[in-house]
Amino acid sequence: MIDLGVKAPDFIAPAVSEGRGVELELFRLVEQHEAVVLSFAPADFVPTCTAVFAAVRDAGWHDREDLAVVALTGDSLFAGFAYADRFEFPFPIVSDFHGGIAESYDLLAESWEGHSQIPRRATVVIDGDWTVRFAEATTDALDRPAPSPVQNATATLREIGLDVDRPRVNYDGPW
Repeated sequence: MIDLGVKAPDFIAPAVSEGRGVELELFRLVEQHEAVVLSFAPADFVPTCTAVFAAVRDAGWHDREDLAVVALTGDSLFAGFAYADRFEFPFPIVSDFHGGIAESYDLLAESWEGHSQIPRRATVVIDGDWTVRFAEATTDALDRPAPSPVQNATATLREIGLDVDRPRVNYDGPW
């Protein structure tokens, strides 16, 4: 996993945002916000990952001018469209189909559920100076840690100066 205090790797990748395909450019998000939260998942529709994304959605993190949220999964852009639509995710979902972004953050899973070269489940917080301020991953994408990495990221966001609500992760939701 990427070390704290290092410069975050930049990336440009295909994403689903607001119902359309876009090219997401991390550098633009870092320039425009005080912090960026990257939430990695091996695939779309993984129940525990969906619970985390829904918690972030419900906490309103996406609806702030000082914070950007990006989900990154190992699925195709086409799966991302169905996923965003099904769960009404208001933040971009990046297709890290070949795991290049996850690899740059040292979050590449060698294998998971028969798939290889996909992102591990993790949360990373980058501040406006490109510094990785928080990084935490689960051992397995199906783990149900309490608190979850995204909940633990709340303290770091508050240290940066963002008054954010702590997401409430419900692993037993309708996923």
